Amino acid sequence: MTKYAPIWTPSPERIQQSNLHRFTGFAENRSGRNFPTYAALHRWSIQQSEEFWIALRDFLELPVPTSGDTAAKQLDKMPGAQWFPNTTLNFSENILSKNDASDAIVFWGEDKVQRRMSWTDLSRDVAKLAKTLSDFGIQPGDRVAALMANVPETIVWFLAASSLGAVWSSCSPDFGAAGVVDRFGQIQPRILVCNDEYFYNGKRHNCGSKIIEIVSQIPSIETCVIVPYSNSGSALKIETMEKCVAMDSFCTTQEEPANTFLPLPFSHPLYILYSSGTTGRPKCIVHSAGGALLTHLKEHQLHCDIKSNDRVFYFTTCGWMMWNWLVSALASKATVMLFDGSPFYPTPNILFDYIDQESITFFGTSAKYIDALENNGLSPAKTHQLSSLKTITSTGSPLAPRSFDYVYENIKSDVHLASIAGGTDIVGCFMTGIPTAPVWKGEIQGPALGMATAVFDNTGIECTGEKGELVCTKPFPSMPLKFWNDPQGRLYREAYFEHFPGVWRHGDWVEKTGNGGFIIHGRSDTTLNPGGVRIGTAELYRQAEQFEEIQESVAIGQTWNDDVRIILFVILKPDQKLRQELIERIMSRIREHCSPRHVPSKIIQVTDIPRTKSGKTSELAVREAVHGRQVHNLDSLENPECLALYHNLRELNV
Repeated sequence: MTKYAPIWTPSPERIQQSNLHRFTGFAENRSGRNFPTYAALHRWSIQQSEEFWIALRDFLELPVPTSGDTAAKQLDKMPGAQWFPNTTLNFSENILSKNDASDAIVFWGEDKVQRRMSWTDLSRDVAKLAKTLSDFGIQPGDRVAALMANVPETIVWFLAASSLGAVWSSCSPDFGAAGVVDRFGQIQPRILVCNDEYFYNGKRHNCGSKIIEIVSQIPSIETCVIVPYSNSGSALKIETMEKCVAMDSFCTTQEEPANTFLPLPFSHPLYILYSSGTTGRPKCIVHSAGGALLTHLKEHQLHCDIKSNDRVFYFTTCGWMMWNWLVSALASKATVMLFDGSPFYPTPNILFDYIDQESITFFGTSAKYIDALENNGLSPAKTHQLSSLKTITSTGSPLAPRSFDYVYENIKSDVHLASIAGGTDIVGCFMTGIPTAPVWKGEIQGPALGMATAVFDNTGIECTGEKGELVCTKPFPSMPLKFWNDPQGRLYREAYFEHFPGVWRHGDWVEKTGNGGFIIHGRSDTTLNPGGVRIGTAELYRQAEQFEEIQESVAIGQTWNDDVRIILFVILKPDQKLRQELIERIMSRIREHCSPRHVPSKIIQVTDIPRTKSGKTSELAVREAVHGRQVHNLDSLENPECLALYHNLRELNV
């Protein structure tokens, strides 16, 4: 049981005005049941799964089946369930349901370059590009891949491709060529679209040589379309680049065709996302149009309380699933707010300037960003109005209890702070925000509706108040359709269903609290296990990062004397040194707040920690480097050069 009161509680007015409150009434009328609490509503959503998903579809006003109102077939199979088998829809059509002069997309670059696109403009540009792609010969199931910055044109390309039933896949332009080839080379796209350059932290990065290398190594690419990042023209000599063509030469139609949306099965593939790939080639995870749309609308409207005309921002690149999640906010008739570049350039307040100047209502970010704000001593509550801001969400890694304090004390005291968790695997959330419920410091509020989320011990028994494996015991619409190039489904089953047959094992080490919420203790595949006693890495980080001297930390298990010993690496704040006195204080705190079994054998100072392109700490890469093993797929890392810091450390030989 938690030892403290909620850090925030929604007002009665806010509860009454929420989409979740409206849906609860809708579900009560539809089912003839009473749901006095969120827990009761959630129980119904998993116990009466078909009834829930049909009610949700109707509440969201999505297409009804052409014949037979069936939510799913083979719900007893996992994997194997088929969702809305009699329903056809087009993802882009649901995205572009609004058509007027108001903002559909607002874009800021890190240098305050600003652009905006109305719903009318977005619909027109999608229609023009879709006709061009159709004339090119793009068919349902063809892959269209993008190496693009987080700019409006990327969304136009995605929606144009999906309107034809093509399968979309994207990487951020800061990926190395080898990392892009590892991903796109597996799915064999017919068309590649790229920005000529991008900007980060005040620097211009030319993409020309990278594009040439990618095109030369992926024979399936018939055409590479170059989109200029700025309005000043392309930074590349496109005419000298094999298979490459400028955007204005590729899409030349002067007419304004009407949007034509191809009706497709609910389960038609929409996009391919990738696992981080730090231990081998990235897995190509195929997601369905209907599953992604239904899941995102549920999460946006019910769990994040996004409404028509809200202005929705998430700090992301096109290589992270949160970009896909963000784009879907258009389906709720909200304005999508894009930012490309460093969130600390030209000033650390740039994103808060964005909130105030553009009246952003929903601000999505990562735990890493919130930590960085605190470490830089920022207090936006003192420098900005933030009057429009209603919701802040954080994902990517566990949000520490002190970060909850920081948000409410230094950003805004009356805001729904929702720590959310799920991942690329499901392009959505297992655990998420509940806008009608209190926020408890250090906890994710609860399971998402329709997700049979549970915590299992090693024997497969559900537990509360104990640490265990995060699982999902029933099928859900945003389960992957498949892995690409896995025709028998072997890799798919091995990834999620091998440990607990018929149950989705997500790979997170979590605890269900007495409040009905969850605490994430790290990835179970990097769970530390000295002497056979397991502890999640996030538990160590929570303790170590309580010290004002420490900026960040990473822990691994080092094989030692036929067992495992814990090694804690720390980055110290400027002008700090890892003195023995600090080491002893860290060890004492971990001993007191975790257990004596989990005190690190070694604490070592480093200057950098490897991260994936989405900003997650790569514990696996550190572990492999410490053991002198090859770290696969270095291009999945943002800063692979720092792995040299972990090789052949004298301290780890004794």
